[in-house]
Amino acid sequence: MKIYNTLNKKIEKFVPHNGNVVNMYTCGPTVYNYAHIGNLRTYIFEDILEKTLNYIGYEVKRVMNITDVGHLQSDGDTGEDKMLLGAKRENKSVYEIADFYTEAFFKDFEKLNIKKPSIISKASDNIDKYIKVIEKLIEKDYAYISNGNVYFDISKYPDYYKLVGRDPKELIIGARDSVGEDVGKRNPFDFVLWFTNSKFENQIMKWDSPWGVGYPGWHIECSIIAVNNLGEYLDIHCGGVDNIFPHHTNEIAQSECYLGHKWCNYWVHGEHLNSSEGKMSKSKGEFLTVDLLIAKGYNPLAYRFMCLQSHYRKQLVFSYDSLDTASNAYSKLKSKTLSLINDGDVNDEKFNYYKNVFKGALEDDLNTSNALTCLFDLLKDNEINNSTKISLVKDFDNVLSLSLLKKQEVDEKLSSKIEDMINKRNEYKMNKEYEKADNIRNELLNMGVVIKDSKEGTSYEINK
Repeated sequence: MKIYNTLNKKIEKFVPHNGNVVNMYTCGPTVYNYAHIGNLRTYIFEDILEKTLNYIGYEVKRVMNITDVGHLQSDGDTGEDKMLLGAKRENKSVYEIADFYTEAFFKDFEKLNIKKPSIISKASDNIDKYIKVIEKLIEKDYAYISNGNVYFDISKYPDYYKLVGRDPKELIIGARDSVGEDVGKRNPFDFVLWFTNSKFENQIMKWDSPWGVGYPGWHIECSIIAVNNLGEYLDIHCGGVDNIFPHHTNEIAQSECYLGHKWCNYWVHGEHLNSSEGKMSKSKGEFLTVDLLIAKGYNPLAYRFMCLQSHYRKQLVFSYDSLDTASNAYSKLKSKTLSLINDGDVNDEKFNYYKNVFKGALEDDLNTSNALTCLFDLLKDNEINNSTKISLVKDFDNVLSLSLLKKQEVDEKLSSKIEDMINKRNEYKMNKEYEKADNIRNELLNMGVVIKDSKEGTSYEINK
């Protein structure tokens, strides 16, 4: 297995610390709103990485955090608290917001066939552990107290910029947002480990600490959740490219100063999904969620397929035209695989040949595009019987997770009801009773039935 390592800026052979076991950490969501499909592209790539490692024989122990406290709008510890913003927006408590959007996040995982990590830990469940580590960093003179907050002093860590690989003068304060400098810091890029002097008078999530009542900074949570669940040595740490600085940069600094040795060998980052306006976000343009795609008649796995057609390290521009193209290709692919009928014994020689080609593509820095090409070549190969093709499709789908051999299961009673509703909707449309027609579409959506109109008529698909 070879993978691009952001730490050394090159593709490297992957060698885990502990033989066959891989300790893998992936940054989780801040649960103040729905995840958009740009966020979810990162989780799709991480899912492929974990399943590839399993496929080639490794045992993966994967941990993910849930950020339910302490993440400000800017990664540079400025702006407003995202959880508080969500609570104000919906007139709910921060705890209600966190629970609701955590559940929504993992529902998106199910719709996209993303495997849940074996260990999921909420930031708010680890407060005592953060305090213990922060006390140690202060004791070792890597952290200091100023203006009521505890900061990490980056000048005490000479390798602070090794992950980002850029001159600090090129980096703007706050990373993603142009913000003012915190006068309480010794250095512009010092980061908060613990807030006690918060500008949010109504901050709900606060805890006692040796420095006063307050809450942890965002960066400390990932380090400590990873160390607590995976030990002192991490093999792979994943995230989006926007996490490289300052979040992952800060994680390395605080972790290695606390532990006293190198922490993680491989840092693997996925590129952005952009819209026509640039980097996708929740604050501009159409808020593109999985449920919105479903409401527009798309199978979520068509979006997964679209992501797999591109390399995880290449920026991908989203448009409905590109999703239409991917959706049509995915439908044809699934139709082809479902049409295969067993016709004899599996040809071991052919099976091993295609498996090795597929495996080789994945081992080459997760080249999912070439892995899909291998699948298409297999299906076009007239010298292989269907039984061998079916066995290989099933094998490949352990990684691709496109449900290529999963048939829609619709009982006769449900099928009849759906057809009646579609016919009634078409009558309403012919009579220009569009509101009634839309009501039926929405009722079908609530049943998990997506309908799609075309020149040939109206078809439907079950997405539950």
